[in-house]
Amino acid sequence: MKRNEFIRRLKAGLSGMPQDDIDEITSDYEEHFAAGAAEGRSEEEVAHALGNPSRLARELRFEAGFRNWESARSPSSAWGAILAFMGLATIDILILMPIVLPVLGVMFGLFLAALAVFIGGGFVLIVGPFSAFPGGILVAILTGLGMMSAAVAAAALLSIIGIWIINALMWFGRLHYRVLQPAINSED
Repeated sequence: MKRNEFIRRLKAGLSGMPQDDIDEITSDYEEHFAAGAAEGRSEEEVAHALGNPSRLARELRFEAGFRNWESARSPSSAWGAILAFMGLATIDILILMPIVLPVLGVMFGLFLAALAVFIGGGFVLIVGPFSAFPGGILVAILTGLGMMSAAVAAAALLSIIGIWIINALMWFGRLHYRVLQPAINSED
C-alpha cells in the first residue's frame, strides 16, 4: 500500500472527528512516511510497519473518545466514548450488546420515571393547596416538595450509576486494546 492510499484510508476511518484532530493525526503519519523515505525504506514497507489504517483509525477514535470523556464528563462526551468503544470492539460488542442494551434501557426508563415523579410533585405542589387535598394545604405543599426532592435524588443517583457504567465500558475498551495489541502487531 502506498502513502496516499494509507492516508486516504486513515482519513476515512477518522471521519466524524474534528478536522483539526484529523489533520494532526494525518500529519503525524505523513512524518512517519517522510522519516521512512529518509532512511531509504519504500512507502510499502512503511505502510506495512504502521499497520492497517482502518484499525489504527478505530484505535485513535477510541483514545480520542476516552480522552474526551476523561476531560469533560457530559452526555455528549459519554455518547462519543460509547460510539468509539463500539468501533474498537466491533466483535466483542456483539457479546456485550445483550448485557449493555437492557441496562441502558432500564436506566433510560428510570430517568423517565424520575421525570414523571418530578412533574407529578410539581402538580401536587401547585394544585394541591387549591383542591381538597387530604391533610390540608401544608400536607399538599410538603408532599409536592417531597416528590420533587425524591425525583431529583433518584436522577442524581442514576447519573452516578450511568457514569460508573461508562467508566466500566471505557475500562473494558482499554483492556480490550491492551490484550489485542500484541495480536494486532503480530498480524502486521
